[in-house]
Amino acid sequence: MIAKKILREFWEKHSDCEQPLKAWYQEAVKGTWKNLNELKNDYPSASIIEDNRVCFNIKGNHYRLIVKINFNYQMMWIRFIGTHAEYDKIDANNI
Repeated sequence: MIAKKILREFWEKHSDCEQPLKAWYQEAVKGTWKNLNELKNDYPSASIIEDNRVCFNIKGNHYRLIVKINFNYQMMWIRFIGTHAEYDKIDANNI
């Protein structure tokens, strides 16, 4: 379960990432990963961050998406979405 509203609001401002975000969302909703290793098999370029957080590269690394994952309940919470430059200004471990 992932809130699509946050993604939709972002792609309304950054229309070039609409299709990549929709594709990521569809894959994430269907995903049944039981742990970070399984997720990394499907997303080898994803970065593992502290506290079950994962950073996904969106649209060829133009954008970054950080989600917190609860594998037991198959839920994800969006913690950050922004440009690569905006990502460089945050503390990904504490957002």
